[in-house]
Amino acid sequence: MSRRDLLAMIGLVAGSGASYRAMASMGLVAESTYKGPIKLDGGAKGKSVLILGAGHAGSVAAYELRKAGYKVQILEYNERVGGRCWTLRGGDTFTELGGATQTCGFDPGLYVNPGPWRIPFHHRALLSYCKLFGVALEPFVQVNYNAYLHGTDAFGGKPQRYRNIHADFNGHVAELLAKCTSQKKLDDTVSKEDTEILLEALKTWGALDKDYRYERGPESSERRGWEKPPGGGIGGAPVPSTPMTASDVVRSRLWQHLAIGQQVEFQTTLFQPVGGMDGVAKAFQREIGDLVRFRSKVTKIDQSDKGVTVTYVDSKTGGTPMTATADYCLCTIPLSVLSQIEIKVGAKMAAAIRAVPYEASVKIGLQFKRRFWEEDDHIYGGTSYTDMPIRLIGYPNTGYHNSGKGVLLGGYMFGPNAYEFTAMSPADRVKQAVEYGSKIHTQYKKEFDNGIAVGWHRVPWTLGCAGSWTEETRAAHYDNLCQLDGRILLAGEHASYVNAWQEGALLSSLNAIERLHQHVQTH
Repeated sequence: MSRRDLLAMIGLVAGSGASYRAMASMGLVAESTYKGPIKLDGGAKGKSVLILGAGHAGSVAAYELRKAGYKVQILEYNERVGGRCWTLRGGDTFTELGGATQTCGFDPGLYVNPGPWRIPFHHRALLSYCKLFGVALEPFVQVNYNAYLHGTDAFGGKPQRYRNIHADFNGHVAELLAKCTSQKKLDDTVSKEDTEILLEALKTWGALDKDYRYERGPESSERRGWEKPPGGGIGGAPVPSTPMTASDVVRSRLWQHLAIGQQVEFQTTLFQPVGGMDGVAKAFQREIGDLVRFRSKVTKIDQSDKGVTVTYVDSKTGGTPMTATADYCLCTIPLSVLSQIEIKVGAKMAAAIRAVPYEASVKIGLQFKRRFWEEDDHIYGGTSYTDMPIRLIGYPNTGYHNSGKGVLLGGYMFGPNAYEFTAMSPADRVKQAVEYGSKIHTQYKKEFDNGIAVGWHRVPWTLGCAGSWTEETRAAHYDNLCQLDGRILLAGEHASYVNAWQEGALLSSLNAIERLHQHVQTH
């Protein structure tokens, strides 16, 4: 069982609170500790800081340190700011490890976010910088009751509307609990007065009829939808739909997808930047772009009691090694890459850098000739889930009713499925995504136009999706990773408890530069 499936089941059975505690134990909690803008009082005392990497961790550090008076320079591998905050549009070209090059063929205005694609409401640091820099946001739909839940062996492979599974699962569970309550099997734990209240609550929650049954009728149809919806004029009377049996719902195992919207990180409201997630990166680039030396591949990080010296080459052409120096270094390079760079740090930090593997992940963007999910299936935003390797289909949360083409997230894979897809050529990844997706939307093959697929273990500057901690590795290495080692500090989502989220990168960096500033003030 995958970790994601386990968390989903915990959330379904025991509620979002239990799921949240389980996530905390695994180091996956996405709650933000951001309390507002940091204050680096006391001046920079003429000190300089060399930042490695212009992702969110490096960018926010550069912004805040320069504001406090530090001399700042950033070395960045790519020709842009943002790191994994990355958006692909028509005409963009990307070459992965192994040499495969893809050119995005999307129409103007269409895009896919290979990295982060949503911002939870409680990621306060990220939202505050969006507000500060004027990044326009719009709602991101996580749960769409009209989207599909699909299981290869469930209901003959026919996709089911989310609302049907949601209503029928809750309804049958409510009926079962109502029977236990009515038969006084809860007398030891529930008083008579509470029993009456509980029965009324179950009736409301589960859409039960007056006899506390989940049956075909107006109560259930208002939740799961009508066989013939209410209309106007003669013949406008609605016809109730027939719920699935409890056995069919349970055996389908589609209920395992119902918990996702209850997890704290996916609860309403979520956001996305208008026009693509790289709107955040572009905002940072406007603020600190003049501090960045692009196309800089770090090959060595050295330090002494007087300062830090970093050796780098042009990431495109190689060539003669160059050096940059500063009083201190904030390194935000992903550990998957940093572990292969010569770095002069103590044994504990060196061990910590080597201790954290990176998750495999693949995202696939598919452009279609028309927005059939809206025109035919009436799905506006949100996600359909499946047990097939693609795991989900994400629908665009903007541009509703636009004529012309549209782009779906045709797959978002982790674990073994991600390794399998990463091993394929980009063209085969897209081909397989179309094949799997056609099991949910029969229009796929006829309407498919072009696609692009990013396997994060083949992205040269990241070599993986995000740091993957366990309770054991956190206990042994996390504090050592985050400590100031001489004149070197590390930051990034890997140095946080908010793994794989932009918020984690920001919180880690803000904490690091606060501690660095305190060190400067006292030395």
